[in-house]
Amino acid sequence: MRGLRGQLTALYAAAFVLCGGAVLSAALLRSRSSSPVGGGFAPPGPTEAEVAARHDLIVTSLTGIAVMALVAVVLGWLIAGRFLRPLRTITETAQDISASNLHRRLGVSGRDDEFKQLAGVLDDLFARLEASFDAQRRFVANASHELRTPLTAERTLLQVALADPDVSVETLRAACREVLALGVQQERLIDALLTLASSESGIEEPSALDLRAVASSALEAAAAPPPPAAAPAAAADGTGRTGPAVSGELAAAPVAGDPHLVESLVANLVGNALRHNVPGGWVRITTGAPAGRAVLTVSNSGPVIPPDEVARLLEPFQQLGGPRLRTGGGHGLGLPIVRAIADAHRAALDVRARPDGGLDVTVTFPGPRTPR
Repeated sequence: MRGLRGQLTALYAAAFVLCGGAVLSAALLRSRSSSPVGGGFAPPGPTEAEVAARHDLIVTSLTGIAVMALVAVVLGWLIAGRFLRPLRTITETAQDISASNLHRRLGVSGRDDEFKQLAGVLDDLFARLEASFDAQRRFVANASHELRTPLTAERTLLQVALADPDVSVETLRAACREVLALGVQQERLIDALLTLASSESGIEEPSALDLRAVASSALEAAAAPPPPAAAPAAAADGTGRTGPAVSGELAAAPVAGDPHLVESLVANLVGNALRHNVPGGWVRITTGAPAGRAVLTVSNSGPVIPPDEVARLLEPFQQLGGPRLRTGGGHGLGLPIVRAIADAHRAALDVRARPDGGLDVTVTFPGPRTPR
């Protein structure tokens, strides 16, 4: 900082001294060229008094320039320090911010100048770093907490099979099938955790896409018949239908964002609506762009949810009835993923419990140029 302050001081002082010296030099030249003219005769040479006066004027001018240079240096140093004070504050605060206190911000106030713009850029950078660190911590904590149960179950199955002296081939095959099923659950859990962590880290390069196309693909996947192995369990309402009735009212809804995350948001909302439903239930998907803002709404029938329980469902590993209550399947990460993706896009998430059961979930995206 002192180097920049010294350079600015020298620049201010040099400009000031040069201007003052130019003014004094012009005055000296004018006084030298001025002389009395009269009678048509050539002007006489300067008298001793004029020479002495001119000498005194030169000495006074040089003294004035020296004093002017000293004053210019002092004023330049003070002015440079005054203008560089916000930059010094930004530098000191940024040096104090580390991984343990990324929540701090520079918070430079005052005039809307380049220093304030620089502080805003750095504050936005610190916010993204804080989100990335928090996402990493939550990912590690959630992964270690949630993967412990299937790993323990796998180890128990294998230990029991190996410890049985009368184990048969069919018993070993059954144990292997259970271990494989637990492995599939772990893969799905890891995919969900990775999606949650990546969405919480923000969006680097948003792309233009249409919610109508994404919702249409999700609608087709939801309306498709399940595989034969899942059909008996899905047809639970006695009507021959293989799950809740799915409908959509899709209009153009352009948005700027991460295509993969937006697809995951829609897929999680539709998956939750299908999973946490009731026999003979329904799921409805709508998209549109009222007032130029893309809006996605997913509504579904289902069990009655107390309004004060809705906020808790947005936390990881929380489901209706308490944490880790897997009556509807899944890991309790669907709505937390939706919330994280909505936050990454600076979208408004509105989750409301329906009086007759189920949820109305609305995601309102901002203008196409504002995602993070």
